[in-house]
Amino acid sequence: MFNRIREDVKAVFERDPAARNTLEVLTTYPGMHALWLHRISHQLWLWRFKWFARVLSNIGRFLTGIEIHPGAVIGRRVFIDHGMGVVIGETAEIGDDSTLYHGVTLGGTSWSKGKRHPTLGRGVVIGAGAKILGPVTVHDGAKIGSNAVVVKDVPAGATAVGIPARLVENTVQDTVFRAYGISDDMNDPMVKTLYALIEHVNSLDKKINEKNQTAGKKRQELVVEKTGGSGGE
Repeated sequence: MFNRIREDVKAVFERDPAARNTLEVLTTYPGMHALWLHRISHQLWLWRFKWFARVLSNIGRFLTGIEIHPGAVIGRRVFIDHGMGVVIGETAEIGDDSTLYHGVTLGGTSWSKGKRHPTLGRGVVIGAGAKILGPVTVHDGAKIGSNAVVVKDVPAGATAVGIPARLVENTVQDTVFRAYGISDDMNDPMVKTLYALIEHVNSLDKKINEKNQTAGKKRQELVVEKTGGSGGE
């Protein structure tokens, strides 16, 4: 148990630059507290004390703002940063070393029994507000951008953004942790179009300003000429 707690604390220091000391991490990180309570409720669930497991899960939600069903399977060194509004469904599975930010939902799309929630591989990063819905698999090392809605499998190492989520090209090997699931090269056509429009508008504004300045100078020259001519008479 204490080894798991040490792993949790180490994971916070590795992934959150705001963490200053161990006491602060132990006492002020609700994502970690929610995981600790989940480990107990999950064990009760496996022992078939399901009512007690659900009660403990609800206590955890009340204290942390994070709702984790006791049936969910969560690996080691998982980090839930900020955490408020995170929802993890009954048949969800989260691999070791994964990171979830606030507002993430691992939800189901069916009322039928059986596997109906997502599976996350190792080292997955889910950005704030993202929704992964249904029995899809986000494979090892994949990243989901903030507010994305994922309804299909995401390959290992890929980055998915948008609604519905689509894969974006990573032309540079991304080996550094990205806080909100965003890579260096977001080769998104929508983003490119917006930037092109912004650059076009800026270019037009610059040309208009240059023409206004030129016209202003000509007006000043005409005024000077007329004033000078009147003074000469």
